[in-house]
Amino acid sequence: MKPRLDHGTQGLPGQEDSVRTVPVARFDGHRALLTEDAVAREEPLEIQLGGASLVVVMRTPGDDEELALGFLLTERVVASLDEVASVRHCTRVAHPEAEDNVIRVTLRPGVPVDLDALRRNLYASAACGICGKATIENVLRSAPPLDDGAAFPAAYFYGLPARLREAQAVFARTGGLHAAGLFDGTGTLLAVREDVGRHNAVDKVIGWAGRARRLPLAGHVIVVSGRVSYEIVQKALAARVPVVAGISAPSSLAVRLAGEAGMTLVGFLRGSGMNVYGRRDRVRP
Repeated sequence: MKPRLDHGTQGLPGQEDSVRTVPVARFDGHRALLTEDAVAREEPLEIQLGGASLVVVMRTPGDDEELALGFLLTERVVASLDEVASVRHCTRVAHPEAEDNVIRVTLRPGVPVDLDALRRNLYASAACGICGKATIENVLRSAPPLDDGAAFPAAYFYGLPARLREAQAVFARTGGLHAAGLFDGTGTLLAVREDVGRHNAVDKVIGWAGRARRLPLAGHVIVVSGRVSYEIVQKALAARVPVVAGISAPSSLAVRLAGEAGMTLVGFLRGSGMNVYGRRDRVRP
């Protein structure tokens, strides 16, 4: 597949793809003003393999190809994007409302596909397996623990949330989207993507990295605009990202997976403070 030449923070889809204007009554004390409000758009996206449906995710339209490719990579549907022949929106759909909400991925000849097994695995992943231990063991079978020697001074992290926030164009209009940003070892913001689902934003960033031929992402950091869940850590591990940071709290299973996968998890990243979990020696005082 031909990589895109932009650096992720440029050439983004128009904001109108991600925003809808709705009527609203805005109250100020006892007075109400009838006006309009910009809200983040949420639509289903069906991802197909060939002509068969694989999964439906709720997302914010825009960067749909990156979302689909990132999803296939982080859910281990494909081992690499070399197995993908094409990814495109379907031009013919059954219902007018489904226009732009179906994307079809075609794999290269010879790539094995067991749709029933894939659907079962995706269902189990969404349900977090039977227990935390079984879930983590399943993840580490397909994405083994990291051996990444990257290390960062604490000061590296303190400016990242502000840089991510400055790049959230749709959030500035709606206040309703999460974001994920990919930073290199120098603190340069390489790509930022927004979505109603924080895990979708991560998939979009990883899909961008795959198309840009940057995978695996050794020595990089993913920053998310909210809490850090198990699913976000799992997706970062699939892309071989050693550090995941969030401005809010991590979940217990996210911390546990980070520790067993040799990853560093940063939570409560605000101002000049943070908590470091998992592989803590990557962050130097």
